[in-house]
Amino acid sequence: SSLSRKMKKYSQMPIYGNLTGAEIARKMLADNGIYNVQITQIKGQLTDHYNPTQLTVNLSKEVYNGTSIASAAVAAHECGHAIQHATQYSMLKLRSNLVPAVDFASKAIPWILLGGIILLGVFPSLLFVAIILYAITTLFSFVTLPVEIDASKRAIAWLRISGMTDEQTAYYATDALKAAAYTYVVAALSSLITLFYYILIFMGRRD
Repeated sequence: SSLSRKMKKYSQMPIYGNLTGAEIARKMLADNGIYNVQITQIKGQLTDHYNPTQLTVNLSKEVYNGTSIASAAVAAHECGHAIQHATQYSMLKLRSNLVPAVDFASKAIPWILLGGIILLGVFPSLLFVAIILYAITTLFSFVTLPVEIDASKRAIAWLRISGMTDEQTAYYATDALKAAAYTYVVAALSSLITLFYYILIFMGRRD
């Protein structure tokens, strides 16, 4: 994928000072007065995330130990989420509030959708329920966009101000995070198109 290619490219370019992703994360959190968030190493690739419940910035092995532009960008981005949480950023709060509903919807949709399509003539309301649940997951995808974009903006701003990047490396870090954000845009649009598709099926069968 485009994201994998860019991350591979920027993972071969060293960051100023050769700081690891974990060191970048600790420094960024400290500079923002955040001392109650732990930095942990997790398995997998592109699995990096912030956990607001456990107050942990979870970095994949490559990012945690890496001293590249890609590692710095990803680590700073995840710290951006921690800062959003600490400053009660409204869109992150909305996203967090949607998580329980999205978890339920994601598990229920395949079964309700299958039953709704098979039994559309008998129980049309079943497909309607599936559409409502899918609309919740679509809303979640779109709420995620400003949360991710804002975290990236915070990351790039800090990387510049802290002197971790110069003009050139800041551009590379921005490009890497833009590629990551693009995957969220594609996911949101794909979810919206699928939602419209199910609505058309529902409306068509009702006529």
